[in-house]
Amino acid sequence: MSLDIGKVDFDKADGLVPAIVQDADTGAVLMLAYMNREALGETLKRKRAVFYSRSKQRLWEKGETSGHTLELVDVVADCDGDTLLVTARPQGPACHNGTVTCFGDESRAAATDIGFLAKLESVIAQRATEKPDASYTAKLLGKGMSRVAQKVGEEGVELALAGVADSDEKVLEESADLLFHLLVLLRARGLPLEQVVRVLERRHRK
Repeated sequence: MSLDIGKVDFDKADGLVPAIVQDADTGAVLMLAYMNREALGETLKRKRAVFYSRSKQRLWEKGETSGHTLELVDVVADCDGDTLLVTARPQGPACHNGTVTCFGDESRAAATDIGFLAKLESVIAQRATEKPDASYTAKLLGKGMSRVAQKVGEEGVELALAGVADSDEKVLEESADLLFHLLVLLRARGLPLEQVVRVLERRHRK
């Protein structure tokens, strides 16, 4: 994290700058709040988002009463130095109304398009840690790497066969199965999906 607080322009709006909060995994825009110099300093120090409340005239850490904190990943300033982009991992709903973001519900904010893979990855990690009795994921992981890898192979073959002889709907279903089991395998190996994306990006740049 290379933000230079001295280069943030707090003078344009009476000591405050808007802080846009984005989910570090899904890319969803979670909320908009404000920071003064002290709030930004505390955010960097605590590694959790701290804002300045214009109504209460004081600092407040997101989640200080609800427990739904925003675990800091990075903070960057825009080109003018008068707006901050805070990337964070939310520990629960970002909105006080109980929705994932302050701009909409979960179906639009964190469960759409490619961003859903990050959410699914976090669910798999939770199942791996908590090991609920009814969880297919936990049971599969409990059978060891060989069985996890075998399932990926099986799903890959089923997708290939569907691609040759089945309907588009079947291809989509088998693709979903393969992606899910790939995420389980990555979890079993302790590898985040992010690293796979980096490999793809590196190949794309060649």
